[in-house]
Amino acid sequence: MNSAQRMRSYKLAQFGEPLREVIESPPVPAGTQVLLRVRACGVGHSDIHISEGYFDLGHGRKADLSTAIPLPRILGHEIVGVVEVLGPDASGVQVGDRRVIYAWGGCGTCAVCRTGQENLCARPANLGIHRDGGFSNYILVEHPRYLVEFDPLPEAFAATLACSGLTAFSALKKAAPVDAENPLLIIGAGGLGLAAINLVRALYGVGPVVADIDASKRKAALDAGASAAVDPADSDVRRSLMKETGGFSAAIDFVGAESTTGFGLALLRKGGRIYIVGLFGGSIEIPLATLPPRAVGVIGVYVGSLPELRELLALARHGRLKPTPIEIRGLDAAQRSLDDLRAGQVRGRIVLTA
Repeated sequence: MNSAQRMRSYKLAQFGEPLREVIESPPVPAGTQVLLRVRACGVGHSDIHISEGYFDLGHGRKADLSTAIPLPRILGHEIVGVVEVLGPDASGVQVGDRRVIYAWGGCGTCAVCRTGQENLCARPANLGIHRDGGFSNYILVEHPRYLVEFDPLPEAFAATLACSGLTAFSALKKAAPVDAENPLLIIGAGGLGLAAINLVRALYGVGPVVADIDASKRKAALDAGASAAVDPADSDVRRSLMKETGGFSAAIDFVGAESTTGFGLALLRKGGRIYIVGLFGGSIEIPLATLPPRAVGVIGVYVGSLPELRELLALARHGRLKPTPIEIRGLDAAQRSLDDLRAGQVRGRIVLTA
């Protein structure tokens, strides 16, 4: 590497404060590490929660993230990069290779990691959270196994598959079977929800019912292939959906608020399951005596595994997925992008390019 090259990043120095531009020398890879030049990095709602330093638990309670996320930290975990420097023990990739980066690594040795589910490791090493992420022009990755081929996909589209696409894909696989007799409800038609609609069509050949309070997002859901789009604030919608479907076999809540999870739970048939993906926050009260008679399940989904990312990218590379609307911005728009996303001013996804 040319010693004159510099690393430019936007770091979170204090929770709740704007990101700061930092210019420094790029890290030097050791062992199995790989240094990549960042080509694209998506901006997601989880970046907002991390920058704020807490998750909302409802009733004035917060989950403090300060002990889990040492600062300063470079955010961003939907990353595409080009291999620039290999550590002395790194193999399996070459300088110049373009790769999607799997950001959800774990310790690599525990029982969970050995099953391929590093995203569920109790000692996570997630990029953009526990280690520096992609709001930068360089990134250090611990091992080449986290680098996945994506050609001939556009870089910005491939980046969005590394978190939002992967999370939707993992949730949809858990929600199977999905067909005319096992209808699916998707709650929230933002970037994640729109990705999920596309994936439902690709995986199961049907369109899900989508619920969102925003009329423009309901239209976007219909354009993406939803079979119906409803307003959950409509007082008649629950009754009409139960009459039409007999209850949903599965619901996926991409918002994760008290009202949205409550809406999904109310529309499950006996034996149905609701998968909670979104991190908006709050809490719900569930009368315990109602759970056994209904036999419903409440399940959290945290991104997806490395094998699932490879499977998802294979679908996309074979032309079975369409990208959600993507807006490309420069790296210097990192803070503005977080602000716009927080204010609900983003349709689809924002991807930063260094």
